[in-house]
Amino acid sequence: MLELGLKVFVSYVAGSLSGALLIGRLYGGVDIRKMGSGNAGGTNALRTQGKLFAFLVMVIDIAKGVLPVLLLPAWIIPGVGEDPQVARAWLTYACAGAAVFGHCYPVWHGFAGGKGAATALGVLAVLAPAATLVALVVWFLTLFIAGYVGLATILAAASMPVAVLLLGLAANEGLLFFTMLLAGFITFTHRSNIYRLLSGQARPDVASSLLHRAR
Repeated sequence: MLELGLKVFVSYVAGSLSGALLIGRLYGGVDIRKMGSGNAGGTNALRTQGKLFAFLVMVIDIAKGVLPVLLLPAWIIPGVGEDPQVARAWLTYACAGAAVFGHCYPVWHGFAGGKGAATALGVLAVLAPAATLVALVVWFLTLFIAGYVGLATILAAASMPVAVLLLGLAANEGLLFFTMLLAGFITFTHRSNIYRLLSGQARPDVASSLLHRAR
């Protein structure tokens, strides 16, 4: 269990490195948590700092999901070795979940991070690339039709376990369980978006969406 604990811890620490705050320091100390929605994620970065800043943030935040899943499960820790009681698949999911959790609740930044979408994308791109493509299609279609990034992200996350089922990947029960948990977690982190949508306070992120053209 020592191997599991150490690798989950490393994944969490990696996830806690905030792309928005790292890039903000390169931009002269910009802290987007004090701007816009106050969220240290790619969407708020785009709204408050522009495309290049947001792109760099997304690269870091996606990488935080990709690298722990790709590298840590197979890493032989000196003096610890490989625990035969820990299934490699479940170790991978544990590292993936810890990276996303770290992004949302980073120990380095007062547990105030992003909403997990970019890091979740990195994780899922490694675990289930075909299902991730389905989720991306759902994301772009929702954004094109409705114009809300938050809604697009929630629906894309919800589509992941459905895609796992439809693509015949459900034989991997761990993957199905993980995508269901991740969909619920992403919905939870976007609860403020849901509230604004239901209360009519949300402003569209894409004003040229079909829904707003029709108004």
